[in-house]
Amino acid sequence: MPKGVPESVPEDGLTTRQRRNQPVLAVHTGAGKGKSTAAFGMAMRAWNQALPIGVFQFVKSAKWKVGEESALRALGDLHERDGVGGPVEWHKMGQGWSWLRRDETAEDDHAAAARAGWDEIARRLAVETHRFYVLDEFTYPLKWGWIDTDEVVAVLRARPGNQHVVITGRDAPAALIEAADLVTEMTKVKHPMDAGRKGQRGIEW
Repeated sequence: MPKGVPESVPEDGLTTRQRRNQPVLAVHTGAGKGKSTAAFGMAMRAWNQALPIGVFQFVKSAKWKVGEESALRALGDLHERDGVGGPVEWHKMGQGWSWLRRDETAEDDHAAAARAGWDEIARRLAVETHRFYVLDEFTYPLKWGWIDTDEVVAVLRARPGNQHVVITGRDAPAALIEAADLVTEMTKVKHPMDAGRKGQRGIEW
């Protein structure tokens, strides 16, 4: 794909503009570092194009702060204050799901929390709440059987409008990879932790 030009163009009756504006389902998987970081980089591009952004973090604790969250929340505040870029919502699993009352999901019932998060995402997809979704570490509840992969694929395939979705996490299910338009596998070649070095500020968080 030299210079961003496709090697072949399907005879599907679509114009270049129509084909360019099709929604994208992207999956960042593999054992290497950078899956979430790449997804949040795409979210920043989406913000710059004034697309409404919804970030949904699975597995990570609602109390865990990450650098990308601070950056994207600041961009969301900038949108609210000055009207530049797009609006940003950031949600974390468990008590971070703002649509749940504290007594609806037991704090230690991670499977129920993940399911509640997916149900809300499916609802938002149906009504086109956002234009760009990051489902961070979403492959894990699929792998663990907390959420049905076939259901997820069906909802994503049927999503209306032009809603882009990026899913991150190791061991992405084959059905999800098959449904995706863009799949990137991060492969670890070397990592500082291999030499006994712990995570560093500005690198891991």
